Amino acid sequence: MTHAPDVALVRALRQNAATIALMGVDFVPVRSHTNAPMVPSELEPKPLIAPTKPEPVVARVVAQQPAVAVGAPRPPESSAGTDVADGSRERAQQQLDDLLARYERDAPHKNFVTDHHNIVFGEGDPCARLMFVGEAPGAEEDRVGRPFVGRSGQLLDKMINAMGLSRERVYIANVLKTRPPDNATPTSDECALCAPYLYEQIMIIRPEAIVTLGLPASRTLLNSTESMMRLRGQWHRFQPPAALLTGPSGKGLDSEWSVPLMPTYHPAFILRSYTPENRAKVWSDLQQVMDRLGLGNASMG
Repeated sequence: MTHAPDVALVRALRQNAATIALMGVDFVPVRSHTNAPMVPSELEPKPLIAPTKPEPVVARVVAQQPAVAVGAPRPPESSAGTDVADGSRERAQQQLDDLLARYERDAPHKNFVTDHHNIVFGEGDPCARLMFVGEAPGAEEDRVGRPFVGRSGQLLDKMINAMGLSRERVYIANVLKTRPPDNATPTSDECALCAPYLYEQIMIIRPEAIVTLGLPASRTLLNSTESMMRLRGQWHRFQPPAALLTGPSGKGLDSEWSVPLMPTYHPAFILRSYTPENRAKVWSDLQQVMDRLGLGNASMG
C-alpha cells in the first residue's frame, strides 16, 4: 500500500534545500543503515577557481562561537562544535601566535632548501576537536600563506563538509611550514627539523582526534616507517616527546597524554588516482573519525 506524499512536507523540504543551496552547500548528510562505507559523490573535484582574500578565520571563530580552559584536555561532546570556557580560544590563539613567532626566529627551514614566499603555519579553531595534518604547502598555499587552498584544499573542504563539519571548526596544518622546491615530498630530515613546532601546535590545540593526510605526516607523528597501506584504516596514537610535555605548551598535561590518530591518503593522491576504491578507503577512514567524535555515521544522499 502506498501513501500520498505530504504536500506541505515536500514544500518545506524543497524550500529548505533551496535555502541551503544559496549558502553554498551542495549535499545533504543522511544516516546510513548499512555497514558498507558510502562514498560521497560530492567529493568530485571542481575546476580550480581564483581564491578571494579570506576574512581572518580566528576572528570569525571568536566572534561567533562560545569559547574549556586550555590547561587540560576537554571532555568529549556529542555535537560537531566545541563548547569551551570564555577566554580559552583567545589564550590558545595567543599561544599559537607565540609559537609562530618562535618558529620565525628559529627558522628551521633555513637548514634545508625551500622555495617559499610565505610561512604557512596553520589555521582554524584553536580549540578544535579535530585536526588535519598534511605534509607541506604547495604553490597556491605559499602564495596566499594558508594551508590547503589549491585543488587538494578544495577536496579536503568537501571531505570536512561531508563529515558534518566546516573548515572553521577544525584546525589544519602541515609538518613543513614552507614550500619544498617543485612541491617535492619532504625528506625525513626536513620533517624532523620542523616536527617539534607541529607537536607544540597539537599540544596547544589539544584535539580529540587527528587525521594525518599522506605518508610523511603519518610517519612523522607516529615515528613510524610503515607504509600507508599498513597505517591507514586503523587507530594509532600520537604522543609528544616527554621533553615537550614539561614545557609551556604541556602545562596541565600528564606524561601519558596522547591523541587518537587516523592516517589516510592525501587529497593530492586521491586527485591523481581518483578511483572508487581509493575514495571508499578515505571515506571509511573518515567515518571512523566521525564515530569517535560522535558525529554520526553519515553518507551522501
